[in-house]
Amino acid sequence: MPVTGGAGAPQRIVSMNPCVDAVLKEVAAPGQIAAISQYSHDPRATSVPLDWASRYPANNGSAEDVIAARPDLVIAGPHVAVQTITALKRLGIPLMQVTVPETVVENKAQIALIAERVGRQDAGRELTVRIDEAMAHSHWPGKAAPALIWQGSGLVPGKGTLADELLTHAGFRNVSPAFGLKKWDILPLEGMFLNPPKVLLAGRADMGAGDGDANRMLSHPALRKAGRHFRIADYPSNLLHCGGPVILRSLARLTEVRRELGDTP
Repeated sequence: MPVTGGAGAPQRIVSMNPCVDAVLKEVAAPGQIAAISQYSHDPRATSVPLDWASRYPANNGSAEDVIAARPDLVIAGPHVAVQTITALKRLGIPLMQVTVPETVVENKAQIALIAERVGRQDAGRELTVRIDEAMAHSHWPGKAAPALIWQGSGLVPGKGTLADELLTHAGFRNVSPAFGLKKWDILPLEGMFLNPPKVLLAGRADMGAGDGDANRMLSHPALRKAGRHFRIADYPSNLLHCGGPVILRSLARLTEVRRELGDTP
């Protein structure tokens, strides 16, 4: 692959979002990337390999840090401070703002938009083909097993999220509605025991957690004892928040767990 994008394509892209970092790793040419999100340098939060992330400077999300990278394109997610966005617009720095995709279809559309903006449409199409292939290979035709994705902080993705779509596609039934949970909600450990799922896909709440306090429920004695009554499977938090190439890893893990369960729902 060429080191940079084609003629007229941006040559100093700054990403302010870890999920965009993951897409750029697959879509952009290496020489096009000027800086990535600080989360991608954090082993607790990164959605890309650390050895890849270490090749690029990280920005802390401030306007000053982004401007210092001399970008000719900034790609920002929905959680960037309004003041930062305003400053970038005032300086006339090309800006692409992306949302959080809630379906695989939306995610593939976003990949196509990013790939077009960076002049790498073919690479974008290659990534979406890989996602389509992973979806085809991971579809579970049998009965769905009751399951819940649950982080150590109690965070649960509910209906209407990308995580829920992947969970359902791989042969599970998200039981979050049975607890009255919203799209993204918190379920305390005690509440889960009222109606335990067949499978608990548990992971550390690393993204922005700051310290181990957010994960104290993972080591709770009650959870260890409950493991005798339902399956607890590891589902790292870096599979939970992003699409793009992360979909491939998420489906691989979900498929692995579902096959281990066998045909019993």
